[in-house]
Amino acid sequence: MLSTARHAHHTDVVIVGAGIAGLSAAHRLTSAGVGVTVLEAGPGVGGRMLTDDVGGYRLDRFGPLLTTSYAELHRTPGLDGVVLRPFAPGALVHNDGRYVRTGEPGSVRGAFTMARALASAPRNAAASLDQARLGAALARLAATPAQRLLGREERTAREALAARLPARTVEGFLRPLLAALLADPDLTTSRRVADLALRAFARGRLCVPEGGADTLPALLVSTLPPGTVRTGVRVTEVSTNGVATAGHGSFGCRSVIVATGARAAAELLPGLWVPRFHAVTVLHHTAPAAPLSAPVLVLEADPGGPVAHSAVMSAVDPTRAPRGRTLVTSTVLGAPPDDPDRRVRKHLATLYGTSTDEWELLGLHHTRDAIPAMPPPHDTHRPVRLLAGLYVCGDHRETGTPPSALLSGRRAARAVLTDLGVRPHGEARPCHAVA
Repeated sequence: MLSTARHAHHTDVVIVGAGIAGLSAAHRLTSAGVGVTVLEAGPGVGGRMLTDDVGGYRLDRFGPLLTTSYAELHRTPGLDGVVLRPFAPGALVHNDGRYVRTGEPGSVRGAFTMARALASAPRNAAASLDQARLGAALARLAATPAQRLLGREERTAREALAARLPARTVEGFLRPLLAALLADPDLTTSRRVADLALRAFARGRLCVPEGGADTLPALLVSTLPPGTVRTGVRVTEVSTNGVATAGHGSFGCRSVIVATGARAAAELLPGLWVPRFHAVTVLHHTAPAAPLSAPVLVLEADPGGPVAHSAVMSAVDPTRAPRGRTLVTSTVLGAPPDDPDRRVRKHLATLYGTSTDEWELLGLHHTRDAIPAMPPPHDTHRPVRLLAGLYVCGDHRETGTPPSALLSGRRAARAVLTDLGVRPHGEARPCHAVA
């Protein structure tokens, strides 16, 4: 244990890491009257939820897709003012040189409905039956309580989906959709996690935060008491009664929450479980003209790649590009290919049906530890309480999504309050979605 005699600072709870899990926990604790200090090693907050401003373009380094049905976005204190920009319902799937049908036959423009987004095969009786089966499966998932899904027998997502639906439906729609949501094109993810992701998709609309992914941590920080978060402070040692830092002295406290990424957490807490990760590379281009006017997510069903999904982000969220300019954001699963700009633009020319020769690369960012791999059996609620006074949270303790990171922070804060004998305050108001 760290000696309290050499603590330079004192507070009730020290949170190590200012990602959205740690900031969520900080909100729960401060709203209950508990003193909190959040220490972040980096120069800013947000963890992987970072956005660069390049000439007025807002470029997410790793921009995970959200859905308007994620409950944790609606109940986290500090996120009352978040604005969600939804995609058109469903998705546009490119498969074997064809697209799912749209509101304008033969075109990739216009608004899409869920029914139209389910088929990537020609009109025939088998395709209609596939659509009906898939629609019924999504409807059942939407109506099933999450706890019931978590109680289902474990297997891979591919095994579970193949037992319920035709292979052409799984490969033509569900595999590319889950690749976009979970960065797992091979469907090796736990069927429980995959079912939760599909349930969220069926119950809401895919969306992104207005202004960029960093809107979430920025809102959380702005509504915490001034001075709660300290950046540029690297924690080197933790115990139940304090932390030591590199060059900033020690901090004494009654409890410590480690809210870093899984690898950094394991360095502070030897023996902590560390998952494998799926890597993601995000590329941002600007184009002379928008190749698609509707706020549509374009999924690639053909496994050749390199692009897994893409969107004209300025059509989804106009605040992400200067007025009158176009921003196209595309995601490659894994490491970027050789000559990534040329390879990706060539693929985008096929996806959007237009020349990309004059498109300009604005930014490329590779995230090695983007989304935790969650093969079966996967514990969707790993313990956050290691022992009285020492806790850990993050998306790696849950289901790998930003809302699950918020949930993990809430669970850690609740455990701290229980051990401190403090009653938590009420929940936050809902957030707002832009139609």
